[in-house]
Amino acid sequence: MRRRRVTALVSATVIGVPLALAGTGATAAERDELHLPGLNGEATIAVDSAGLPHITADDNEDLFYAQGVNAARDRLFQIDLHRRQGLGELSEVLGPDFVERDRAARLFLYRGDMDEEWDSYGPESRTAAARFAEGINAYVDWLAEHPEHRPPGFDELGYAPAHWEPEDVVRIRTHTLGTNLASELTRTRVACDDELGNADLLLGMEPDHTASLSEGLDPCTVPDDVLDTYRLATGDVTFDEEGQARLPLAAEEEVPLTTNGDEGSNSWTVSPGLTDTDRPILAGDPHRPVTAPSLRYVVHLSSPEVDVVGAGEPFLPGVAMGHNGTAAYGLTFLAADQQDLLFYDVDPDDPDRYRHDGAWEEMEVVTEEVALPDGSTEEVELRFTRHGPVVAQDEESDTAYAVRTTWTEPGTTAYFNSLELMYAEDFGEFRSVLDGWGGPPMNYTYADVHGDIGWSAAGLIPERGEGDGLLPVPGDGTHEWDGFMDGLPSVHNPDEGFFSTANEYNMPDDLGLGYEWAPGYRQDRITEVLGGDGPATMEGSAQLQNDVVDLTVREALPLLEGLDTEGPARAAADLLESWDGDHPVDSAQAALYQTWFHRHLGPAFYEAVSPELASFTEHTQDAGALLDALHHPEEWIDGDAETVRDEVLADSLAAALEDVSGALGTDPSQWRWGDLQHTVFESPVGEGLGPFERQGSTHTVNRSGMDPAEYRHNAGASFRMVLDVGEWDSSLAVNAPGQSGDPDSPHHDDHVDPWREGDYVPLHYSDDAVEADTQHTFALIPQG
Repeated sequence: MRRRRVTALVSATVIGVPLALAGTGATAAERDELHLPGLNGEATIAVDSAGLPHITADDNEDLFYAQGVNAARDRLFQIDLHRRQGLGELSEVLGPDFVERDRAARLFLYRGDMDEEWDSYGPESRTAAARFAEGINAYVDWLAEHPEHRPPGFDELGYAPAHWEPEDVVRIRTHTLGTNLASELTRTRVACDDELGNADLLLGMEPDHTASLSEGLDPCTVPDDVLDTYRLATGDVTFDEEGQARLPLAAEEEVPLTTNGDEGSNSWTVSPGLTDTDRPILAGDPHRPVTAPSLRYVVHLSSPEVDVVGAGEPFLPGVAMGHNGTAAYGLTFLAADQQDLLFYDVDPDDPDRYRHDGAWEEMEVVTEEVALPDGSTEEVELRFTRHGPVVAQDEESDTAYAVRTTWTEPGTTAYFNSLELMYAEDFGEFRSVLDGWGGPPMNYTYADVHGDIGWSAAGLIPERGEGDGLLPVPGDGTHEWDGFMDGLPSVHNPDEGFFSTANEYNMPDDLGLGYEWAPGYRQDRITEVLGGDGPATMEGSAQLQNDVVDLTVREALPLLEGLDTEGPARAAADLLESWDGDHPVDSAQAALYQTWFHRHLGPAFYEAVSPELASFTEHTQDAGALLDALHHPEEWIDGDAETVRDEVLADSLAAALEDVSGALGTDPSQWRWGDLQHTVFESPVGEGLGPFERQGSTHTVNRSGMDPAEYRHNAGASFRMVLDVGEWDSSLAVNAPGQSGDPDSPHHDDHVDPWREGDYVPLHYSDDAVEADTQHTFALIPQG
């Protein structure tokens, strides 16, 4: 049974105890103290009624130190697990079953020159990371003296939190975004089992492009488990209710079809000429897996040098999206291709040699010790080609496979460049920072108090001399990268008066950033609303973030007009007729449509195109490619293509009606979409939060990335912000399920209801607003 945290108020004379009680529901004093080593002066953490901390210090060294203390106070188990996963140190606490997982993670650590790495992020980076780590360590040391206040996860799993080194902040790279390796493997498998061109039905491409196999690639020789090591490295470890650790997806499980199912976002910026206040509005809601705690953390950092509020990664110093009192910035994922899977001919007489540029070249072999709980170690070998880590070797074919990725290059720690972005006060400074942005690849939106708005692409994107990044390529020197792209596109004060981005293809066709983008349905809906009549308002942007109109419906329902069918298929078509595509939880049409579209229509059409495609339909389908094919079946089906298509429509409609009737009953007037689709905030340890009924769909602005097999919402916007630029205290945010990672804290799940209902909490900024809503104040005082 989980032990409840101590909730009695403890006198501030007992050093530090009140800090551990933050957010436990205790009746806290107005000021509690924690005396810590290494502080230059006093710093303050003021926690408001929504659990948002407002941190102040007399200099930035103490500010980042206090941010580290606060990160440990609210999210210690989460950030400690992140560190162990990323550095490959799980075996030390979980046992020898995790040695291979640790080996995989170590393959993708940053292993370059650390001076070059620190210099990539600007002059403050080394100090910020060092002080942030010191703050975490100070709290860890206090917990060692007061183990009864450790977060429950450590007690349940039986180990203690570790100390951080400054380098830990930047060396971990396996949590970054920007991957298409899964789709490279899918295209390879389709090319073996079927025709390569049919992969375009599963994975649509923009701009129009024809993928081709590189010379020397036999798609049938690429092992199905070629990405197992990569998936071990990048997948999250979870724990069951008994505290038994579970590795990421096993080799025998299907590789997901699409690469960016969990990665998305919406963001827009509106000029003062279009708003009701004559001030800009900037809104953003990044999409990631829904977890408990959230993958984002909201914080306010204030010193004489900087005053910034917004959200970032809990294990990093700084703020990645928010505002600094002059300029605001939001982000969405840019689906640039930053990875290649390479294959090599290996010397039959020496598996550590591979052919490059006509000669044998030695792999770099690094031997490391992996610590185990009993104090012993196990030796592992890490192999690298000149391009990157070796993730698989096939002895029968004398072939090795390695991953080349930008995120093992200097300066590509996810979001760490935001340390400099916090200081940007005009569009030129904003663009200058993003010119040096490493990763993840991002669309950044911008607005400032001068009335300027804009957008810029950012990220370290390879220039490919040969190949298009869609399939594995030889590592023999014929497909090298020719450096990285300069001068990515940007827009300053667009004529339309607003700019929005939702992971869609928004690049010049000749740039070559990649071909695998989110369908444009969310972006089209945002543009439709922002471009409508009437002034833009804060309330309107909040409503738009929660909009659940799915524009795929406008393309799908015309297919049913005049469909010559009867019985269950006709009943289903009649139910959907004239529906506007709105997806609230009480919609019967949404329950039928999503069941039809995801569970029946796609698989049935793929089967009609090619039976071999049926084995590739267990995962997310590309709605844009599917709908385009349904409207132009002659491009995919021989013979009487429209008749075959109509049979697919009728049969899949009837199957969907039966499916929903079996789950919700035979009376459609009683059907509710929320009785099928549900949200669970997954926790790494034990049960998550939920289930909660869920509105929306994969293609609504309020995105609900869903596993159609279970109707389980697994990805979307857990963090949202709407910024009133210049009237900052009117800004709004929500970070579901809550700020705290402690299940016993009221701030663990207090954002769930606002998030579900489309509500927000205030994003305070001014001293007066912060003071008026402060619930707990913690003074960090130099240890004398």
